Amino acid sequence: MSEYATLRASDGHSFSAYVARPSGEPFAGLVVIQEIFGVNAHIRSVADGYARDGFFAVAPALFDRIQPSIELDYQGEDMQKAMSLIPRLNMEKALADVAACIDFAASSTGKKVGVVGFCWGGSLAWLAATRLHPAVAVGYYGGQIGNYATETLSAPAMLHFGRQDTHIPPEVVEKVRAAHPEVEIYWYDAGHGFNCDARASHDAAAAREARQRTLAFLKKHLA
Repeated sequence: MSEYATLRASDGHSFSAYVARPSGEPFAGLVVIQEIFGVNAHIRSVADGYARDGFFAVAPALFDRIQPSIELDYQGEDMQKAMSLIPRLNMEKALADVAACIDFAASSTGKKVGVVGFCWGGSLAWLAATRLHPAVAVGYYGGQIGNYATETLSAPAMLHFGRQDTHIPPEVVEKVRAAHPEVEIYWYDAGHGFNCDARASHDAAAAREARQRTLAFLKKHLA
């Protein structure tokens, strides 16, 4: 079952969140953090998938701080609009929205809460693990992670990257590995956005393997 909820961040900002509920008692809470394309059909499908696995999944509409109800595709004018939004994104304010979702999932379930993020959301998942207090964090191809590689982790973290990703040089990932040898980092023979089946760069085998690892990691730390 899915629905939309209106949540409030610590700075008073109200925003929409897509909530996917499991059919039975939730195993745990999970915040699903969007790419730079909004809470579109793909992100909703990711949340729905984790709900089927027993998670109370919450996907915050982080673009609501710029314009409500932004949902973009991965090509043409939508891609251009997504790129134009990047300079207007604020990591600290987005983290406030993620924090509100962590609190919402925790209060709704009475269980631990993890985060999983993709692209821009992958970088936010890393920052959630260093600046917020989820029980676990997983990031997919977060290009800004290198800027925050030396921050102290407050939660176990797992990261996924594609070897063919032209947006994220290997040395960026090595900054994280050098600062945090305890972090589980996996490489796939795939490009940027390999998890998204709506993208030309989608790689089904890499997406499947990454999700299996992610699911096991989440269950381990949220049990």
